Amino acid sequence: MAATDPQVLALAAQITESTEQDIPLLLLKLKGILSSPSLGCEELNKIKQDLYDYGLTQYCLLVLKRDHSQLHGAWATAAQLAEILSHCCVGLEVKEDSEEFYKKFLPSAIDSLLVLGKRLQARFIRAMKDKEKQDFLHWFQVVTDAICWLFGGHIQLAACVLQNDRFLQLLITDDVETAIIMMSVLHNILRINSSVLLQVEEETLHSVLDELVYKLSSTTNPAVGSAATKLLLLVAKFCEQLVQLFTARYKGLKGLLSKQWTGKGFDREVNQLLDLLYLEQTSGKGEMQKQHQAACIIQAAWRGFQTRKRLKKLPQAVIILQRSFRAKREQELQHLTKQKEDEALKLQMQLQRQRAMRLFHERQLALLEVVHASQVNKYMQEMEEKSALTIQRFWRGHRARRIFHQQKQSLKEYKAAIIIQRAACKFLEKRRRRRPLSPWKGPKGLTDEQRLALQQKVDDYIKLHPASQMSEETSKELHMQAQTKLAQFLLRSRLDQRAAQRREALLAQVNTDVELLMNAPGLAETTEKDLGTFMSRSIPVATKARQTHNTMLKYTRLPWWRKLGDEFTEDDVIPDDAINTELETLFIGGRKSL
Repeated sequence: MAATDPQVLALAAQITESTEQDIPLLLLKLKGILSSPSLGCEELNKIKQDLYDYGLTQYCLLVLKRDHSQLHGAWATAAQLAEILSHCCVGLEVKEDSEEFYKKFLPSAIDSLLVLGKRLQARFIRAMKDKEKQDFLHWFQVVTDAICWLFGGHIQLAACVLQNDRFLQLLITDDVETAIIMMSVLHNILRINSSVLLQVEEETLHSVLDELVYKLSSTTNPAVGSAATKLLLLVAKFCEQLVQLFTARYKGLKGLLSKQWTGKGFDREVNQLLDLLYLEQTSGKGEMQKQHQAACIIQAAWRGFQTRKRLKKLPQAVIILQRSFRAKREQELQHLTKQKEDEALKLQMQLQRQRAMRLFHERQLALLEVVHASQVNKYMQEMEEKSALTIQRFWRGHRARRIFHQQKQSLKEYKAAIIIQRAACKFLEKRRRRRPLSPWKGPKGLTDEQRLALQQKVDDYIKLHPASQMSEETSKELHMQAQTKLAQFLLRSRLDQRAAQRREALLAQVNTDVELLMNAPGLAETTEKDLGTFMSRSIPVATKARQTHNTMLKYTRLPWWRKLGDEFTEDDVIPDDAINTELETLFIGGRKSL
């Protein structure tokens, strides 16, 4: 089994430790994970499976069900989460608990996306500013694209989208932009699953077709008319059974198309739809007459069969009716009798309770007459204590019996475990007694012959590899030579370092002079201030230092993301190499002679 992607694990850990308000912003990181160019098809599907297993896909759905106006980023965040949710679900094949995913999670995701689309459509219609309208329309387009992507990956969701009431609410609108977008969604549904209209309920089908025909009759916008005409033509081509419904339900559709929508820029689709309607009308007249005659014959035969069958079953029906009437009457009588008995029992209980209360109060009054007035409070306190003790005794008994019944099973298991352990201990003890103890055997040592052979090998090795020996005078002489060479090397390196510093200073001075000469004005424009620049070394040095200082300040004030790498470096950003180069060209004072 492949390991989980570390980005998914890190994001899951952040979401677990974050607050509820920060979760939507963290979920937006899924877009970068899913759109990574280095991922192949199998790796992308594995990441989607990991996202579903760690609950991140479910988190996206839960966030979409919340109030979108309270999210960070509001509707923009909700639209992006809708797009992420659709991409996470497409291509995902859940093997464990697949029924939960396909029959509950995916329909719930479609419903949440349609609710979000409905809210965006309402805010787009109510928006007054052009900028707000453009934003809401863009987010609405993102959500509808997510819906199309989702049912494109799971074809069974096309019928779920059509049967959802919110889809019809989105389609039934007078707004031009959102109506065109929703008709494009319907076009994608028919293109993906051409037989989906035959799978939905008849009422839903009629509502969709009624809205399309209403848009043709109520608007003069060519875009809306073109989209509605293309949809009707697509329905007629894919579902030939619905052409009969067009001719029977919308009898004025042919005249509407020919009069109002001819010459609007989509005559080819209009003519194709008119040809299909006229062909169905001409071929349907003779067929309709034959079908009518056949239906009359079938209905006559069916009515005769039903009448004869009803006459045969009439005596049995009367018996069944009488039996059911008597049973119902018996049930009503039993119910009335039981109700009367319950009322009588309730009245009897109430009378007994009243009689007992009366006797109790009489007994109390009699006792109060006997007891002295100064002892009344003491007597009442004793009675309350006795009553409390009685109640507590009954409550403790009830609680002890309930706890005993609860612990009865665990007590049986405890006793059974003790019996099993006792039997196992006896068995192991018997087995241990039967097994004889084996005497301890120490490790085998070397024999005399082996010891002599090993000693001979050691002596031969020492003879072949004798240790090198050096006299004390030789070692001291070698040490003095090493110290002398080390001192010479250190002295030579120090001189080389000073010479290199002088060369760098001279080179910096030359670079400064060259830059001053390149930037110097012409002789006609020269002033005393410019002359002082060439006569004094301090001004060029200060100027160059100031330029280098400003360059370094500008670089340090850049944001962190401008310093990440070459791909984020712009023309106005000075890299580290350029700063080091400018620092190296700075004039260093000192002797000019080498």
